[in-house]
Amino acid sequence: MAMNKTDLINAVAGETGMSKVDTEKAIKATIDAISGELTNGGSITLVGFGTFSVMERKARTGKNPRTGETIKIPAKKVPKFKAGKALAESISNTGAKKKAPAKKAKK
Repeated sequence: MAMNKTDLINAVAGETGMSKVDTEKAIKATIDAISGELTNGGSITLVGFGTFSVMERKARTGKNPRTGETIKIPAKKVPKFKAGKALAESISNTGAKKKAPAKKAKK
């Protein structure tokens, strides 16, 4: 199931008891703060959730799939998100790494 901004506002409002209007303002302010920091080249770390940062992609060559022509793809900065340990564990539903099964000895 995918969640859009309206679904997020409804979920947060229901969880916190805040009005939907106030919740929307809070979510917009959060997104604006994260976007602003990334625009300035910074990063945001939310312990247990993850880290938002900016990654620089190098210039490279590629091919136009329609014509096969070689094209230059310029360098650019892109947003990056790395999930924190608690989020990653909650998604995988495992608190500890599973051990690989022992190999059987040859007879």
